[in-house]
Amino acid sequence: MAGAAAEQRRLATVVESWLERPVLIVGDAMLDEWRFADSDRLCREAPAPVLTLRRRISAAGGAANTAVNVAALGGRAVLVAPVGADVAGDELHDCLDRAGVWDRTVNQPGRPTPVKRRMLAGNQILLREDSGDPEDALDHDGVARLLTALSCATEELRAAAGGEAPTLVVCDYGLGALPAPVRAWLVDNRERYATVALDAHDLADWRGLAPTVVTPSFAEATRLLARAGGTTRPTGGTELHLEHPDSDPVDGPSEMTAGVAPGAVRADSTAPVGEPIRGEGRVALTGDGLSVTGTGVTVNTRAGEGVDRAVLAESRLAELRAHTGADVVAVTLDTEGAVVGGADGEPRRSHSTPVPASHAVGAGDAYLAAMTLALAADAPLPTAAQLAQLAATITVSDTGTCVCRRDDLLAALGQPTNTTSHPALVGGEELDAIVAEHREAGRSIVFTNGCFDVLHRGHVRYLEQARALGDLLIVAVNSDGSVRRLKGPDRPVNPVEDRGTLLAALACVDHVVVFEEDSPAALIEAVRPDVYVKGGDYPPELVPEAPLVRRLGGQVRTLGYVPDRSTSAIIERIRSHSQDLSPHVDDREPDPSLRTHTQAS
Repeated sequence: MAGAAAEQRRLATVVESWLERPVLIVGDAMLDEWRFADSDRLCREAPAPVLTLRRRISAAGGAANTAVNVAALGGRAVLVAPVGADVAGDELHDCLDRAGVWDRTVNQPGRPTPVKRRMLAGNQILLREDSGDPEDALDHDGVARLLTALSCATEELRAAAGGEAPTLVVCDYGLGALPAPVRAWLVDNRERYATVALDAHDLADWRGLAPTVVTPSFAEATRLLARAGGTTRPTGGTELHLEHPDSDPVDGPSEMTAGVAPGAVRADSTAPVGEPIRGEGRVALTGDGLSVTGTGVTVNTRAGEGVDRAVLAESRLAELRAHTGADVVAVTLDTEGAVVGGADGEPRRSHSTPVPASHAVGAGDAYLAAMTLALAADAPLPTAAQLAQLAATITVSDTGTCVCRRDDLLAALGQPTNTTSHPALVGGEELDAIVAEHREAGRSIVFTNGCFDVLHRGHVRYLEQARALGDLLIVAVNSDGSVRRLKGPDRPVNPVEDRGTLLAALACVDHVVVFEEDSPAALIEAVRPDVYVKGGDYPPELVPEAPLVRRLGGQVRTLGYVPDRSTSAIIERIRSHSQDLSPHVDDREPDPSLRTHTQAS
């Protein structure tokens, strides 16, 4: 037991050591959109479910999600990527800002931001719609601006780190963000980066980069070996045998077969499922989880009793290192974990817990981010592999795009953190990070605002009802100056420090933020609440903020008053009582503003 605790402390030390480490991420950035719907009937036109949209979540995807994971794990993340001048691009910028990523993306008018839209019902993905054509190549000007952004971001990170060479992460998913001139620039400028991590669908495109680590999936590793060619290795008995032709014919597929002997007959496999990729018709894992088929490569692990993907990957780690020029190769095996090999030739096997596919979207990005940060912090390879697998594993607890946070990783290691929970009273910047965290976790956010000058039972009941409408309640409080402009020179009775502290002490309130403006519109834009709540007995359509909230995808609710409970009435009673006790006090007409009856005043 003591040994396990010591091991966890050792791993936690590495997590602490990579705090604020500079990392430049470049590649294919995209937007992940999740649409959660209910369905209780089929439509008449076809045997298809009728869906009622209940909630929509947007998250950074691809290279952008890798950048978000680097930032969430405590690194200093800078993203350079082409992003379209469109609504999806605007949402992606918002995701990056909320996550604390330095956004150095390059605007590409006329080239849409790639989007993956998933529609779910009952937590089951029913369909996915992809937009953004990988054939939309960057024009000459776009490439030039991307190269300028790369160079500037590299020097910006170096300066921020006191002259330390930054780490580079390349995310090439075949969507056109890394054309040949950009790849050539990165290869030519390799010496400007201390650690280089590469995650690419087609590793053959990156010869000469000499990365520190590559993290291919099993299919990507297989494809590279099939293209690289090789000779048949003799084998005896039931040992694993792999073979493929010396060349990859242009007009036909190469084949790489796992079996017990050369020429062994492959067992038939089921029809492949998965995604076509650029340059090839399809490379996909079959539904039985036992074989990978596609134009350019076929791998079947049924042939040969006891052969599995991990054994297959372990047997070829040295070749993968040779073909990629990488110091470390980590072959990821989806929910089966990963196989990692370094210069010592000793394979390391890590395991994961099987989860639904909708829970694992982006888990590879978390793996890549943690592996990169650990190696950049000079952690031994076994330690880096452990932390990477742990980061990927703890992110897959729910549906959505996976993000691993530093505090979650430390908590999984049994270590206390300085910020086990966010404070109730927060500033605007901290609120952005809090909202992003809860959005990534799929939680619904309720937002309300008001002066809350003299806290009373009506306020408490109102806030309890608001909290019941979602998973998180954020209360925005008018500053003292804002209250004076709205209510008159005699208000507020209590300064904002007191008002905020009392609200934060309520169990139903999760976070309190102060705003200076007369309207909460700017905060609503930043928070994008799922539900916006106001007090009153009028319809939601009359709430001034209603059009803004609905444009952002939220709903507006109004909650009724608690009878005979308002701040103005309480102040009037106090003043009246004070006058009764002090007959020498000048009789004065109450300020007209005190006659205003607003639940959150």
